[in-house]
Amino acid sequence: MKKLLTVIFLACAMVFAQEGSIKPDFQAFSGALIKLKKAEKGFHKFRLRVDVAPWAFLAEGEVQAPGGDSDVLITALFDRALYAVLAYIPDKIAAGSDGEEYNVGFFDMMLYYDEEPTRIRNLSFKLLPPANDSWAQSILDDALQSGSLLGKIWSGKYEREITRASAVPIDKTKLVEMQQKRQAAKALEAERKAKEEADRRAREKAEKAEKAKFKSKKHDDLDCSSRKLTAKQKRRCKMNGK
Repeated sequence: MKKLLTVIFLACAMVFAQEGSIKPDFQAFSGALIKLKKAEKGFHKFRLRVDVAPWAFLAEGEVQAPGGDSDVLITALFDRALYAVLAYIPDKIAAGSDGEEYNVGFFDMMLYYDEEPTRIRNLSFKLLPPANDSWAQSILDDALQSGSLLGKIWSGKYEREITRASAVPIDKTKLVEMQQKRQAAKALEAERKAKEEADRRAREKAEKAEKAKFKSKKHDDLDCSSRKLTAKQKRRCKMNGK
């Protein structure tokens, strides 16, 4: 019995220790990015798709408005009163096939109607290209398991962090700006590498020219009457010197 209690105690201690080491972060997304279907038995099927670095995911689920009103969320989309908040573990990063880094440590999401949390069920996440290889998926799976240890994160425990994230949601305009900024950075990097390559080729050309000049000068300074040369080498030396 004592051994069993010891095992249970150690298991609980490990769970609490892991929970204390997890620090979630939050990212808000505008309702303009959310696709919402008509309600069936009070729940709307929804999806949120984002594929601009550092995000490449599809979130799907069902949502019910506070109070169960089946029309209020559709209206909220047009009134810009609906937005999503994604909960993720910030240090869980995966490299995409495009060379960019992506956050793949998300584990939960909430839709807010007029700053009030809704009810969500059957939530699922799917990684999208270019950050959807097996390594990225394993990180996501680990985040989903780790995040489950935090319990109900939308009940007020992280209210300050969620409010701060909600103040600056990512919308379509910001996604375009993020994409343009990364494209500009890639263009500058490509320009820098091209210049480095051009400089390298110029140096190699200059070094070859210097070596050729040195060999020519060495030949010009060669004494064709040197005793070290054979008669045949002397004749060749004199011919080359003409």
